Amino acid sequence: MGRFSYHGDVRVEFPDRLLQHLQHVMMTKMRRGEKFLFTWEGDPSLGPGRTTVWISGGSGLAFKYTDPRRSPLNRSWLEELMKAADSAAGLSPIHEPTDELRTQP
Repeated sequence: MGRFSYHGDVRVEFPDRLLQHLQHVMMTKMRRGEKFLFTWEGDPSLGPGRTTVWISGGSGLAFKYTDPRRSPLNRSWLEELMKAADSAAGLSPIHEPTDELRTQP
């Protein structure tokens, strides 16, 4: 499990593969100067709820991976995540599509 940190005080764990795709989408949007919401559900062991953060060019983001290797990216997944990030609801973790359209980072 990798870890996403926002401004050092908000931390959440995601599987490395999901985190790699989220990072790609976030960095693409930030390079374009696009701001967006990022929402995830909390760890059920800590109680119900969700967290939403505003991602912009000044956001302090950190991505920590358990596995040092990068896996191939799934283009369909990236497209779905990017569509979510472009929506009013913002980016949130979704399951990987089952197709095999993948591209290298």
